[in-house]
Amino acid sequence: MKSLVSTLRKTLPLLLVLFCASFVARAQDDYPSMKTWESYDFAAKTLTKADVSSLEIDDLKLLRGLVFGKHGRVFKDPQIRLFLESRPWFKADPNFQNSALNDTERQNLDVIRIAEAEKHETVQPGDMRLWENKALTRKKLGEHTNAEWTVLASEIEAIHGRRFDDTPWLQQYFDERYWYKPAANYGPKDLNDIERKNLALIEVIRRQQRKVAIAPGDMELFENKLISESMLRGLSLHELRLLRNEIYARHGRIFKTLWIQQYFGFQPWYDPKEDFKDEEISGPDKTNIETIVAYETKLHNSISTKPLTRALLNGLFVEDVRKMRDEIYARHGKVFKDPWTQKYFASFDWYKANPSYSDAQLSAVEKRNLVVIAGYEKKAVTAMSTIEG
Repeated sequence: MKSLVSTLRKTLPLLLVLFCASFVARAQDDYPSMKTWESYDFAAKTLTKADVSSLEIDDLKLLRGLVFGKHGRVFKDPQIRLFLESRPWFKADPNFQNSALNDTERQNLDVIRIAEAEKHETVQPGDMRLWENKALTRKKLGEHTNAEWTVLASEIEAIHGRRFDDTPWLQQYFDERYWYKPAANYGPKDLNDIERKNLALIEVIRRQQRKVAIAPGDMELFENKLISESMLRGLSLHELRLLRNEIYARHGRIFKTLWIQQYFGFQPWYDPKEDFKDEEISGPDKTNIETIVAYETKLHNSISTKPLTRALLNGLFVEDVRKMRDEIYARHGKVFKDPWTQKYFASFDWYKANPSYSDAQLSAVEKRNLVVIAGYEKKAVTAMSTIEG
């Protein structure tokens, strides 16, 4: 018996090592098509379209991950992440920056990314550089979530360096793209005619799929026509604010709030006028502003006065519900540590900073709504993870 125990003690560690080695080997065998590419020097050798044209879409995706993986980038995408974690050479670097890539690696990523885009049945976030001089069709655009539509439309302008300071998560998304270079003086005229048509088509289909009657950019159609509250349903508070200010912008108003001025500054129809006065707004325009303001106020107040349910939150991204959560606090004047959040709420007329704020000022309904939102946040999908490109 003692000899058996002694033998087991000696052989178990060896068996364990062999088992682990076998497990790793099997894991590596899950990606046989990548073996030849793992020894490729992407930093020194230049890929051609012909080199990757025979690869399947999933292999192209892993190949892109491999280029980044050599520098330790940690991916949110589960397929790429599992592949890299199965590689013995992969050393995760949570502080990875795109600046670690040299020009040859960037060129190789372009070749891979364009090859991916060409194989997509419908356009995906990250594909728009393939369509700089190609007209999109309804069939090619397919169906997308609201966040994906936002990225697709914004990507057309991001290619030319537009910044998105009014939407922090969107700016962060493009900051993480290896090809993105913010421009100091981007303007709508930087887009060519095909890009403008592609952008317009994306907005039309996006609106149809969301089933909203009106959206920012539409107020030109309502210069002499009244809108109703029912037409505003489905729009976010952020969109309602842009819609309201668009009426002023179309008369040339110059906005003190920087991100609003930047937003309209990027619109091709915007013609700022130094001498414009709000008092000039009259007739249907004035009535439409009042209708939007009333609906905005109704939505704002409901966050603090009516119980939220999970059903009302379903489908929203983490970024959406965080704004709702922060507004509950902002209604009591909480001063936020995050600079953008503070600037965002400070730009509302109703916001009054209260340095003495405490959670004791919250009502029972507000506290309950915060609990519901917190519970939803834990399980909600972040827009950043669903559109990683």
